[in-house]
Amino acid sequence: MKPACERCATHLGWHDAARICSFECTFCPACATAMESVCPNCAGPLVTRPVRERAPLPVAAGLIRRRLGIGGRGTPR
Repeated sequence: MKPACERCATHLGWHDAARICSFECTFCPACATAMESVCPNCAGPLVTRPVRERAPLPVAAGLIRRRLGIGGRGTPR
């Protein structure tokens, strides 16, 4: 997920509302509304970006630990 609106550069945290296209071009809700929810890069629709429940780093670290079989959770593939 991109950390800023591509139109106005407003910071967008992983828990903030944002709009994205299928190529993950990212815009704040105000800019998406001003552009009538159409991506200026690909002309695709801008939809609500999923909100993450946890910070990206702990999620990635947990996946890596499970894949490697570290900490007794899961087995390596």
